[in-house]
Amino acid sequence: MQMTLTALPGIPLIRPGDDLAGLIFISVKQAGIELETGDLLAVAQKIVSKAEDRTVDLSQIQPSKPARNLAEEAHKDPRLVEVILSESREVLRVRPGLIIVEHRLGFVCANAGVDHSNVEGDQTVLLLPEDPERSANEIRESLERASGASLGVLIIDSHGRAWRMGTEGVAIGVSQIPALLDLRGKPDLFGRRLEVTQVGLADELAAAASIVMGQADEKRPVVHVRGFPHPLREGSIREIMRPKELDLFR
Repeated sequence: MQMTLTALPGIPLIRPGDDLAGLIFISVKQAGIELETGDLLAVAQKIVSKAEDRTVDLSQIQPSKPARNLAEEAHKDPRLVEVILSESREVLRVRPGLIIVEHRLGFVCANAGVDHSNVEGDQTVLLLPEDPERSANEIRESLERASGASLGVLIIDSHGRAWRMGTEGVAIGVSQIPALLDLRGKPDLFGRRLEVTQVGLADELAAAASIVMGQADEKRPVVHVRGFPHPLREGSIREIMRPKELDLFR
């Protein structure tokens, strides 16, 4: 088995309203790649959010009293905290410099995914896409019309992990990609049936693509994947969202 990941060249700085799928298709051609059925595209959340104009100007934000109180505890700009709260269902943990929340989409993440990095303007922050799964579907459908191939698309972000240092790529939206691979009932090397093994396939893909993308000024926000060893199927990021009743850490 061989799977290849190729960072696509020439993706420009994305502006609100840009045709992201069209720009990706041009970049695929520039890389000398012909899209084939079964290929995947991993797309950085940041360029999806920029195309969908998910920016907020902090100078226009008036922080509430809860935001000011939380900002004092977290040592953060109260206006930023107001935006974080607006994107959150629940605040789970706070320490100076960090607020861990349950995002409105269900992810547990730092600062509700609200980010300054690689965003133009000192007073501008970027939110996650309104609906990453819808965004992934729209990009996939457009690329399929342009190429004639059946494809998969995942949108990825960088999240920290409990008990480990460092961030890694995780999937926040998938289209025609199985998010979870259930191996329960399959035999191991010695014929014993697996009882609990489920693989976070979308997150494994996201982590691999994140290595190729980079995290700073690399300008490689889209990765082409060929050789994915599982059939494409309708999937949802909800497959890998752990229900609260099964969460031992909250």
